[in-house]
Amino acid sequence: MINKRLLNMAPESKKYIAGNVILQWCALAANIVMMTAIADFLALLFGGAEFKAALPGISKAVIAAAAVRFICTVCSSRMGYLSSRIVKKKVRSLIYDKLLRLGADYKEKARTSEVVQVAVEGADQLETYFGAYLPQLFYAMLAPLTLFIVLCFVNIPSAVILAVCVPLIPISIAAVQTWAKKLFSKYWGQYTELGDTFLENLQGLTTLKIYKADEFKNIQMNEKAEEFRRITMKVLIMQLNSITIMDLIAYGGAAGGIIMAANQFLNGNVTLEGCFLIILLGADFFIPMRQLGSFFHIAMNGMAASGKIFNLLDIPEDNRAGKRVSARGCSIECKGLCFSYEAAREILHGIDMVFPERRFTAIVGESGSGKSTIASIIMGRNKGYSGSVSIGGVEIRDADEDSLFRTATYVSHQSYLFKGTVRDNLKMAKPDAPDDELWAMLARVKLADFLRSEQGLDTQLLEKAANLSGGQCQRLALARALLHDSPVYIFDEATSNIDMESEEDIMREIRALAKRKTVILISHRLANVTDAGNIYVMDGGIIAESGSHEELLEKHGLYEKLWRTQSELENYGRRETPA
Repeated sequence: MINKRLLNMAPESKKYIAGNVILQWCALAANIVMMTAIADFLALLFGGAEFKAALPGISKAVIAAAAVRFICTVCSSRMGYLSSRIVKKKVRSLIYDKLLRLGADYKEKARTSEVVQVAVEGADQLETYFGAYLPQLFYAMLAPLTLFIVLCFVNIPSAVILAVCVPLIPISIAAVQTWAKKLFSKYWGQYTELGDTFLENLQGLTTLKIYKADEFKNIQMNEKAEEFRRITMKVLIMQLNSITIMDLIAYGGAAGGIIMAANQFLNGNVTLEGCFLIILLGADFFIPMRQLGSFFHIAMNGMAASGKIFNLLDIPEDNRAGKRVSARGCSIECKGLCFSYEAAREILHGIDMVFPERRFTAIVGESGSGKSTIASIIMGRNKGYSGSVSIGGVEIRDADEDSLFRTATYVSHQSYLFKGTVRDNLKMAKPDAPDDELWAMLARVKLADFLRSEQGLDTQLLEKAANLSGGQCQRLALARALLHDSPVYIFDEATSNIDMESEEDIMREIRALAKRKTVILISHRLANVTDAGNIYVMDGGIIAESGSHEELLEKHGLYEKLWRTQSELENYGRRETPA
């Protein structure tokens, strides 16, 4: 069971695998010397001969052989570690590089949870394959041959009996390989599915608690865990049965060799020393193959994991050189844009939009109307659209991703802030920015005073900036976006779920930015878009209306209805109560 592609993926590991095999063979040679010395001693002891004179020489041989075995075993383990370390590092580098090549739209082709599992657990499973199974595979073929040659000089019939029984172990391994391959493939499928469910429930745990749906999800999780337990038990049963078969062959073969050696001794065809040597080395004929059988099941798990890894690495890529998006003339245009997350359910239906350069354009509409999908397409995260979406005359699906991200900056209500310092998070947008420029941006979003009361730019942030309020997180995300200084800015519900003061400060910066940048604002709150040059009103994946705030109110259509509803809700409770 040698996967050439897996071997060629990390060719540097081959020298360590070869070194591992050689060291194990040297340990075997030392063991043969040790067993020969012990057999001679036992023969002298049972023969009634004077053994005191020979004892020092025998003792030295045994001690020297034991020392060689110890050194070879330690070095062999080291070789196994080095080979597996190289492979794990290589696999994770390949996965990471693959995701970079797939780009921002990689989620259309691979699930995040599966990527995490193959990069972590999948790579770890290859540790046994390279560090133990492959060296054992080659050693298991070399060891019986070496022992057969040695014992042929002692007694040929006994050597033949032992050698004939050895191939029965790999035959039994081959017999279960087809079944085991299917079983492990199913095992890994359920394992990744369970991991996907666990990750989703963990990320949405707060929401589940709020809606008291955690018990329902717990039942679902238990059902998937039970399915995984069943497939795990099937794997364990298969392993136990195959190990039992291998043990019967190994012990039966060793017993056959010992019986033959005893019979040959009784018939005078082998000396007492030779009989003892055959008995002592008989088990060594089968131990390498038996050990290989133990590694086989773990290696099969690694092979199943490698299948998942190769599926990820084999995802088709667009190898065409992307067209560079110029920083000048960054108007955005959508023509006949259609998009579907699922083949049977279209989200956008023939959208025509224009976002002029250095203009403030807004997209509004009820939830699920397709607003954020348009932003995601413009940022290159969803390239499976039909129609045309261009920025600066360059089709988004054909654009060079690096130049696209330098041209457009996306800010959402869930902009990710990384664990580390405030300085680290800001410098992602501009690595060479001096501290004075960082403070200037923080002052613009009115976050500087708060940070000066903390540890300044060295203020530590927890994961997702959990130690900041929602408004502070959005202010910091906006400061980072302003530092990026790109020609195009897309704000996707950037003021959702924050306090009124933070919302007003952020909108003030967005309006100021719109005077010199191309700004697209997606908002559910219509009060934030009243001064936009053009407002697109979306409904069910189409453009229901477009125009300025005043023009849309005069049409008495969907926008006017949404505006009136929101105004009534915001003014509710502010009316004066009659005396």
